[in-house]
Amino acid sequence: MKLISSVLVLLTFSIGVAVSLSIVKVRELVAEHNILPKEQEGIKGDADTGKHWALIVAGSNTWYNYRHQADICHAYQILHNHGIPDEQIVVMMYDDIAYNEENPDQGKIINRPNGTNVYPGVPKDYTKEDVTPENFLKVLSGDSEGMSGIGSGKVIASGPNDHVFVYFSDHGAPGLVAFPTDELHANDLLKTLQDMYNNNKYQKLVFYLEACESGSMFTDLPVDIDIYATSAANDHESSYACYYDNHVGTYLGDVYSVMWMEDSDVENLSLETLVDQFRIVKNETNTSHVLEFGDKGMRHDAVGMYQGQGNIKFKPVKLPTVPLNAVPSPEVPMAILHNKLKAAKTEEETTKIMLKIMELQERQHKISNTVEQIVRSVVMEEEAIDRILISRGTAIKTWECYQPVARAFSNKCFKLGQNPHAMTKMHIFVNLCEEGIDGKLITGAMDKYC
Repeated sequence: MKLISSVLVLLTFSIGVAVSLSIVKVRELVAEHNILPKEQEGIKGDADTGKHWALIVAGSNTWYNYRHQADICHAYQILHNHGIPDEQIVVMMYDDIAYNEENPDQGKIINRPNGTNVYPGVPKDYTKEDVTPENFLKVLSGDSEGMSGIGSGKVIASGPNDHVFVYFSDHGAPGLVAFPTDELHANDLLKTLQDMYNNNKYQKLVFYLEACESGSMFTDLPVDIDIYATSAANDHESSYACYYDNHVGTYLGDVYSVMWMEDSDVENLSLETLVDQFRIVKNETNTSHVLEFGDKGMRHDAVGMYQGQGNIKFKPVKLPTVPLNAVPSPEVPMAILHNKLKAAKTEEETTKIMLKIMELQERQHKISNTVEQIVRSVVMEEEAIDRILISRGTAIKTWECYQPVARAFSNKCFKLGQNPHAMTKMHIFVNLCEEGIDGKLITGAMDKYC
């Protein structure tokens, strides 16, 4: 309790509660009190002659989602600096941040306040309209023919002796993560991973996933296909954005993501194990529940087996103390506006921001009302309606209902990748399907109310 009280401070904002956490202080206290002892006994190094491959993806676009591309650019620098060659790193990001008209520092992306520019050198393999779920799955599975003529054409051309690292950062909902204009569903991802295993596309694969309700993507991940995955949150909670920067005017990172990356920045990845990193990230991410899935036997592998452990000399790095100022990911658009309102210097500026706040509130209210109308049109009993609107964490079993319903909601009502508030309503459609409501009835109601 003494440790927790020394590092956790709750700050009340006008939009809710935000969390401030000193990353460096946590690490210092952890080391001092030996709270999370490293499991160096039995550490497994890179014993084979295979290659390291990495696929890193930011699934969002627009300025308010700055942090996702900042996460990805930072991840690239880690992998590149640890010896993975660019020809074995595939980057997917919309690339509308570095030179965005709202960026006060043109050509620069940072992942923490006063941080270094993480944009230089990042490969632009797939940008703009090429950042799609279909392309992601083709790149991951090594489908070079399917990617011919698209972007750089690079794919994860891994083989049976190779290690693969996948990192994805964006918005999520039960059983799906968003891309700019579409969504990737958990059953499609797991099918691709199973096919890769069946076709000897890797020796081992590690997957880090930053998204709300990201645990729902790995609920059915097999434990016997040599894949180890961690998620930023469980199957029914938000992940959190962090590092609001007044100068940049947006959030620079996501809590889970900056935790693992700032750990990789300061650790010797040849000695640190996956479980070492998992425990550190789990301990420091006190805003959501970081989870692990898949083959737990891989936990004692060195992090460097996946993030690179090239011939570089390890140099300890001391990062300056910076408060997280974390907020739930779906609240970021409103949080940005409230922070800008606080910083407004003129009455005209204040008025403009207040109008944007009211417009956003109206859009969110419209989304909530539309979903409730859909529910009430297909469910008659009030008790069932209340249960469907409120319950979270329901396991998805009826994919044949939920997947087309989710896609219809995104296509007919509110594009999920562009509406974080709409993502927070997807559990309701899971509940409808699991209650046995016909998917065609649900999509028919969408035709009426959307």
